[in-house]
Amino acid sequence: MNLSTAQHTVSAFDAEIHDLRAMVLEMGDKSTSAIVRAIQALEHNDLALAKAVIADDKEIDELERRIDALSIQTIALRAPMADDLRHLIATFKISSIAERIGDYAKNIAKRVPLVAESTRKIEPASLLPSMANIAAELVRDSFKAYADGDADLAVSVWARDQTLDHFYTSIFRAIITYMVENPAFISESAHLLFIAKNLERIGDHATNIAELTYFAETGRQMPDRNKGDNVGTIWDGQ
Repeated sequence: MNLSTAQHTVSAFDAEIHDLRAMVLEMGDKSTSAIVRAIQALEHNDLALAKAVIADDKEIDELERRIDALSIQTIALRAPMADDLRHLIATFKISSIAERIGDYAKNIAKRVPLVAESTRKIEPASLLPSMANIAAELVRDSFKAYADGDADLAVSVWARDQTLDHFYTSIFRAIITYMVENPAFISESAHLLFIAKNLERIGDHATNIAELTYFAETGRQMPDRNKGDNVGTIWDGQ
């Protein structure tokens, strides 16, 4: 390979990496927006906004498909090694995680019409916007860490997910207690439980992005972290 060909190969590789990162960050913006808009739709019984969140998820799916195709092409044609390969694989995996975050936001939006059917106000529902704000912040910061190559911010996201876990446990307790005390509200309360669980899973995925970013930047794995309270055991001894 002559010098001119080598320079062209390097330039093409850099352009592909740039395009991949740009698409992943666009997925991050769209998935974060979907979380915020889905909760706004829930809070205000806005069926049109919920429908828009569901429809817009197709854009996130399409971005993932484009990233998959370009990632495979880049690996096949450029044969990246060492740091380049590590960053490329992280980008590829993060796009898949972003798509799942979008799916969770879409799932929340799908429950808006079911909750809106009832004229009854479920008291624990007022806690969900605060939980959603934490989840969206974690997602936003995880993508910022990826964009900036900031391993310290990635560690911060990883650590702060425990706050969301504790929030989920508190909401789980509140909704279950409400269901026990108000059996006529079981259907509406069950939808809220699913929404809270979706938000908790979004936090887990933000943590996964942080872990991939940390590995891409340092070549090291983050240590295992204990999750927050286990909702499966919160009624033990009661």
